[in-house]
Formats: sequence, structure tokens, C-alpha cells
Amino acid sequence: MLKLAVIGDPVEHSASPVLHRRFFDAAGIAGTYEAIRIVAGDGARAIEELRAAGYTGLNVTTPLKEEAFARADTCDAIARATGAVNTLVLGTTIHGCNTDGIGTIGALASAGLDEVVGRRVLVLGAGPTARAAVCALARAGAIVTIWNRTQTKADVIVRDLGARAWLAERDDARAYAAVFSTLSPGATLTDSSLVRVLKSAPIVVDANYGARATLGKTLGRDDVADGAAMLAASARAAFDYFRADR
Repeated sequence: MLKLAVIGDPVEHSASPVLHRRFFDAAGIAGTYEAIRIVAGDGARAIEELRAAGYTGLNVTTPLKEEAFARADTCDAIARATGAVNTLVLGTTIHGCNTDGIGTIGALASAGLDEVVGRRVLVLGAGPTARAAVCALARAGAIVTIWNRTQTKADVIVRDLGARAWLAERDDARAYAAVFSTLSPGATLTDSSLVRVLKSAPIVVDANYGARATLGKTLGRDDVADGAAMLAASARAAFDYFRADR
């Protein structure tokens, strides 16, 4: 039996338990899935305790993705490249995976960008989710630009993951096929050039979902896609990892 959970803070809004229970039913597999709040700094301890309690896999959300990476014994390529893990397979050893990139491409496809090869995509943010998005998009052949409020963090992504730097004076809103935002709910947008792009880009996806997806309201756009499709694609990939390990 699979014994799974999502850990992070907050997790009370998470749709992961519902999704994974549907996966159990569709696959004819017995399992349980819980949402467990774990605060920043407690990740390594919690992972060990949950493994000892018989959990076989964990989905990891904010703010524990980097702590999960540090605890994993082995990691997949995206996790190694980004220093972040959102999926842990717990066994004799702990294997970390990052399915946020799969989720990103799935979310963009759901919003209408079926093919990313050669297409320009703007990613907002520089945290673990943004890094995974940039890494996956670049590997899939997209031309990725990164924007972040703190330029030094964006510069690291440009250096390590093959993104272009945001240069407001050169960037043309009409040139972007899509924008993928990993900004926090309620984030204030003070960069007028960025706002112009966000209001004009044909596809805008907010990685947040449900009540936490506030970007559309901030922009006054009712066609901003939320992160539900991202979560579904990412969760499906994670479940395949959990299932394969049984």
C-alpha cells in the first residue's frame, strides 16, 4: 500500500490529496494521502520521522523544496540542476525528483502553448519553482527570459540554467508567446515595463491556484490561467514515481 503525503507551509489549501486519491482509484491501488504542515527549517527532521512512520512518498511544497533536496540521497537531473525537490520516494534510501518542470510545460499547453520549441517564454520569480520552470523550458527548446525583483538572484539563473536576462528597454511584449509567473499570491508589481508585458502577452499562467491565484485580478485580466493544470501534470508525474517504486 502506498502511504503518501504533501508537506509544506501552508498545505491546507492543497488539492494534492484529492488528485492522488483519484490516481489510486484509477490505478486500482490501495493507498492513503494526507496534507501535513511542516514549517521551514523542520524539513529534514520531518522527512526522517515520516519515513520511520511508514510513509513511502512525499510531495514537497513551499518552503521545503531546498531542504528536501539537501536531504535526498540521490536526485534526478532537474532536481540536481535547480537544487530543489518536490517529490521524495522514501525507501532504504531517499530519492528526490522535481516534476515542477513537467507541470510548467503541462500548464502552458493547457493554456494554449502546445509547442515551446523556439518560442519565447518569460518566467517571473527566482525561487525553486521558477528554477525548475526555466530548466525544463530551456531543455525543451524554449527561449527563456527571467525576471525577478532581486536582480542578483535572476543573474544566477541566467548563469546556471541558460535563461536570458530581463532587459526592459529591449523586451517587446508582442514577442513573448507566454508568461509563466511563480510570484507569491498578492505580489505587488511596480515594474511598469513588466506590467505592460503582462497585460499584452497572449498567454499568462499563474503557478498559484484556487484563491491563491491573484495575478489575474492584479492585472485586470480574466483570461489568466491558474496553476491547476500545472499541479495536475506535476502530481501525475510524481504519482508515477511513487507507483514505480512499489
